[in-house]
Amino acid sequence: MKKIEAIIKPFKLDDVREALSEIGVTGMTSTEVKGFGRQKGHTELYRGAEYVIDFLPKVKLEIVVQEEMLERSIEVITEAARTGKIGDGKIFVSSVEKVIRIRTGETDQDAI
Repeated sequence: MKKIEAIIKPFKLDDVREALSEIGVTGMTSTEVKGFGRQKGHTELYRGAEYVIDFLPKVKLEIVVQEEMLERSIEVITEAARTGKIGDGKIFVSSVEKVIRIRTGETDQDAI
């Protein structure tokens, strides 16, 4: 099993969720986060004072999939989240040792 962590623009969340549902991904966790990469941040004007916003709002998705679903899931996230502009986000993939569904005690692929 693999864990996909995708950092995307907030307005792309519904597009990514719908695209993943279409290929059979049944669950995910989303968290509102702030961060920056090459995009850095930007300057805004508020009541006549200029200030820098370093950390930009993003959404972090965490999805655990079977290995055979990994590449397709990555493709779907990439297609759905892409705007073509700086700050589209990143995808991180890591291995998952064990998954346990608390309610039933099912483990690993049965628990996904």
